[in-house]
Amino acid sequence: MAESTELQARKTIHAGGEWRAAVSGATREILDPADALPFAVVAEGDEKDTDLAIAAARRAFDEGDWPRTPVTERAALLRRVADLLVRDRERLGRLEAQDAGKTVEEGRVDIDCVADAFRYFAGLVAGEAPGRVVDAGSPDVHSVVVHEPIGVCAMITPWNYPLLQASWKVAPALAAGNTFVIKPSEITPMTTIALIDLLVEAGLPEGVANIVTGPGHSVGARLSEHPDVDLVSFTGGLISGTKVAQAAAPGVKKVALELGGKNPNVVFADACATDEGFDTAVDQALNAAFIHSGQVCSAGARLIIEESVRDRFVAELARRAEKIRLGRGTEDGVECGPLVSEQQRAKVEAYVESALQEGAVLRSGGKRPEPSPQRPENGYFYEPTVLDHCHREMRVVREEVFGPVVTVETFRTEDEAVALANDTEYGLAGGVWTADAGRARRVAGRLRHGTIWINDFHPYLPQAEWGGFGKSGVGRELGPAGLAEYRETKHVYQNLAPKPVRWFAG
Repeated sequence: MAESTELQARKTIHAGGEWRAAVSGATREILDPADALPFAVVAEGDEKDTDLAIAAARRAFDEGDWPRTPVTERAALLRRVADLLVRDRERLGRLEAQDAGKTVEEGRVDIDCVADAFRYFAGLVAGEAPGRVVDAGSPDVHSVVVHEPIGVCAMITPWNYPLLQASWKVAPALAAGNTFVIKPSEITPMTTIALIDLLVEAGLPEGVANIVTGPGHSVGARLSEHPDVDLVSFTGGLISGTKVAQAAAPGVKKVALELGGKNPNVVFADACATDEGFDTAVDQALNAAFIHSGQVCSAGARLIIEESVRDRFVAELARRAEKIRLGRGTEDGVECGPLVSEQQRAKVEAYVESALQEGAVLRSGGKRPEPSPQRPENGYFYEPTVLDHCHREMRVVREEVFGPVVTVETFRTEDEAVALANDTEYGLAGGVWTADAGRARRVAGRLRHGTIWINDFHPYLPQAEWGGFGKSGVGRELGPAGLAEYRETKHVYQNLAPKPVRWFAG
């Protein structure tokens, strides 16, 4: 926002082209999870603020020019936004790190990925044909299938990747010609607020982009149920996603849900047959489980390893986990930051305690670290934790922990590995490590997860659809399918030589 006074800092609701305070005047302090100290104040919106934003988006869609703007112009605006993100990369990366607790390097990479998303969807719509011609079997008929914007889109985003997850919704929605109201997580809203400023700077018309900062029980619920909202896109936990779907159901709205995951990382012994292979598999298992302190929906939180290499692999994994440098994400040399909140840390601690009571063996971590200059005493830090001898009946294996915790299960045969990997209510992502190309394809084909990485973990491509099976959600983000979520399909049938049919007397 252009003005930076304390009063203006609380005007974080953007509706109809204007920054506003909450109607109620309520505010919320945003805490740095590294020290639990406030570093920003935002408006705490509610249903009234949400109604104002939805009304602005509705007017902009029904009466404004954006839905009818040529795709080349919409694409050009998205590219300008990408350029502005690159310009502000350092500022936004640091803000993301402070807000969400991740390292600055992770924050910078996130901003790069956000810019990539805007560029991808710009290129996707700019290169499209105007419609798909359908052969009607007559030279007198012109029949074409066209895509149109769906309308007013409600977007509810999570706290772990605030700007990245917002971009996966905002970029395709704008590329398709929609207007939107976005509700970022109430604990990590800062970079999404900044994105609205960049959209305005890039020339987006008033009312097309709207944001309401506030809690899910009021803002999120109202967005989901409001009759003037045409689509609801939600990324977050299973319980909240279920509530969103229930609220949207009476209006028969289109709903896209990207929910949780309990993702297997399957390691076959042949992947560890060489020193280089072993080192790589261990390193990637650390990356799978502990990047962003495990607060990732696609985290490889279930290590499923062949029994013959289990002892050596787990010992090395635990040794390296103990060496991960914890601290404030904005400090040089820090490899892993704090958890996002005290509530999240308490949840992780409860899962580890229950696992130990159920027979798991602690190989590393399992506690809060000692305070240091890089780790303030009040920060929400928790050590990377390896839990060995785990089994499917444990809560820590079945449920999404969303913290720096990896569980270890073992298998002897390929069939057993697949059965373990698929033995989950979720189906978001999974990894397979093997030197056998045939086995890699077989296992990947049998796993019931939306994304399968072979000899890698965590990369994604803007061109490839992202989504899950089972309770990991419905709908897709990224890729052509991600754009399709924000469109309606219309069949236009034109008779070039109409004639009477005379089916009826008269």
